[in-house]
Amino acid sequence: MKINATHTPIDDEEIDGYAKIDRYNVDKIERIATHYKDILSEMGEDPSREGLLKTPERVAKALQFLTHGYDLNPDEILRSAMFEEDYSQMVVVKDIEVFSMCEHHMLPFFGKAHIAYIPNGHIVGLSKIPRVVDAFARRLQVQERLTNEIRDCIHNTLNPAGVAVVVECKHLCMSMRGVQKQNSVTTTSAFTGEFVHDRTRAEFLRLITANLS
Repeated sequence: MKINATHTPIDDEEIDGYAKIDRYNVDKIERIATHYKDILSEMGEDPSREGLLKTPERVAKALQFLTHGYDLNPDEILRSAMFEEDYSQMVVVKDIEVFSMCEHHMLPFFGKAHIAYIPNGHIVGLSKIPRVVDAFARRLQVQERLTNEIRDCIHNTLNPAGVAVVVECKHLCMSMRGVQKQNSVTTTSAFTGEFVHDRTRAEFLRLITANLS
């Protein structure tokens, strides 16, 4: 383990030739871990037993990773790779993996996002669109707000002729507790500009459901 200039620990793990790097705020990890030690006790567990000795720290690190979107600026992510281009047809990035945490129960929800925009003088590097999804998803969320935030970020930053976002997710707060419906899927959508019109929206929906491979 190494410590960088801001005293944030960096865990490096070599996986298939690539370095996996996780960054954590040491002070936050210690504070969160202390609370989780108390939580384990309140649950009737013994935090001092072997299997749980490092659990509070592991949970603290997991939570910091799962909510690191608070430290990201989605607008800047898009601006970092904007290019002038004379292209005015639909750009679709579909099947983007989504992992987020429900703010009501702090249980995961996960699925896929499908996003399209119609350029209006500027395009954006394709990898930036999934990065924007992650920036908003890695926060405590509800799916409805997540969908709107992705749409608004792309619309306000790129100023395209239209934006379309569809998110499909399974929620563990529905599968593991409450109504316990394991096979339910929640779909949310948000549109601006040209995608408000039936013909353009229908083309987008056809493209994200088509098997083009």
